[in-house]
Amino acid sequence: MRHPERELREQHTIAAILRKAPIGRMATINQRGIPVIKPVNFLYLDEKIYIHSSQKGEKVEDIRRGSPVCFEVDEPIAYRAAGELGCKAGYYYRSIIIKGEASFVEERRKKIRILETLMEKYQPEGSNWKFEEEVLRKTAVIEIKIKEITGKENLG
Repeated sequence: MRHPERELREQHTIAAILRKAPIGRMATINQRGIPVIKPVNFLYLDEKIYIHSSQKGEKVEDIRRGSPVCFEVDEPIAYRAAGELGCKAGYYYRSIIIKGEASFVEERRKKIRILETLMEKYQPEGSNWKFEEEVLRKTAVIEIKIKEITGKENLG
């Protein structure tokens, strides 16, 4: 880390940011060796990241081929005006970067539990969701096991 003084070390703060962030970005390496990043809805649970996905698509194919993954969330706070010095503009933020290994949740009960918890996060006004078998077959739940996690902040 180029600015070690900005390292975010408090694990409870990192966990809170991961629980609260509405959108994450997951990067994989595609079959041509090119990094690809996608915005995703996600859940941080039991020190893992879970992502709802179709069973088809580039990120799913990349994971099936064994691509490593990188996952990022950020919490923008405010911009700092430059004044008369153009390069003195700044940005106050917190960000988390995770490097890990992705796999698919296959066990039906766990898959439903993750999907229900995702629904609670994104649709807190609802409850008692049902998942038809056809939908469960078409839906992938990606689990990212965290190998490395770093946080950074600039709060001024």
